[in-house]
Amino acid sequence: MRRVPTVLIGLSALLLSACSAAPTGQAITGSDEAAVSESRLAPSVVVTTTILGSVVGDILTCATGDDSSMTVLMPLGADPHDFQASSAQVAMMAGADLVVANGEGLEEGVLDAIDGVEADGVTVLRIASLVDPLPFGDSHAEEEGDVHSHDDDHDSHADEAEHSEEDDHAEHEHGEFDPHFWFDMERMALAAELIGEALAAGGDETLASCGAETATDIRVVDREVSAILGSVPEDQRVLVTDHDALGYLAERYDYDVVGVVIPGGSTLGDPNSKELAELVAEIEDQQVRALFGDQAVSPDLLLTLSEEVGDTIEVVELFVGSLGGPDSGAESYLEMMMTNATRIATALGD
Repeated sequence: MRRVPTVLIGLSALLLSACSAAPTGQAITGSDEAAVSESRLAPSVVVTTTILGSVVGDILTCATGDDSSMTVLMPLGADPHDFQASSAQVAMMAGADLVVANGEGLEEGVLDAIDGVEADGVTVLRIASLVDPLPFGDSHAEEEGDVHSHDDDHDSHADEAEHSEEDDHAEHEHGEFDPHFWFDMERMALAAELIGEALAAGGDETLASCGAETATDIRVVDREVSAILGSVPEDQRVLVTDHDALGYLAERYDYDVVGVVIPGGSTLGDPNSKELAELVAEIEDQQVRALFGDQAVSPDLLLTLSEEVGDTIEVVELFVGSLGGPDSGAESYLEMMMTNATRIATALGD
């Protein structure tokens, strides 16, 4: 995968400085001096999604001891496609040292606000565009048992996506590239490195080192996720989802996305009867074992589709656009990816 050059333009506003503040209610003693000298004044960071917030929080905690200087706009369980920022949150972005956004159209209801604060001089880091994003439909695919090249896949799937978006879903287009890059953990590791380097632009190289350390942690878990997903027999690695969100997972871990209920890459569109009929036929033809949906979105469409097929096809909820709450198994990005991989392998494996 192509390594994208580090983008640090405009990050001079992140003027980080060493500080010597003692913990609240405690005086600095000689024995504390060395520890206090390592304390950092963290930059003020606003992050759009909980998934990116998990990674940014890990970097800040590694460098400064906590992530209290970070604010995440979206609450747990929010659908990024449907979230709207409040006026107070927009003001928070306007006063931040750095705004970390997914980009590529994911945060549909926050795009204007992000563009506005950037125009006013706030530094915005749009991660998805920096990690070699995939065009929509450019995921691993199989037909009649043969593996096709990504170019062939893109030509056929892109034509279908363009037709669907132009005719029925234009109001919810993301654009050319798929924003759901976090399902490829190597791309998320690269994102951690880029975020760390961006935060370190003000002079605190600890943040860059912590970005690299966080990337290493992601790559370790990536190997576990790869092993879990790789345990599914190749002819059973077939995905049908409520919207087009698992292209990166399919491309990295050798799966095949054979259909989506809501075309266009967003959860906000509406499928038509012709598309659903074609999807039912594809499910039957591919002998699909499970349907996968975003836990932040109503499963009604997938349940209806399962009933339409007339077979016992399980509907499995994944953590797609948001982390989960306490005891969900998806309290962090790393936990989320492990839980998703386990659910997919359990549903599709023998």
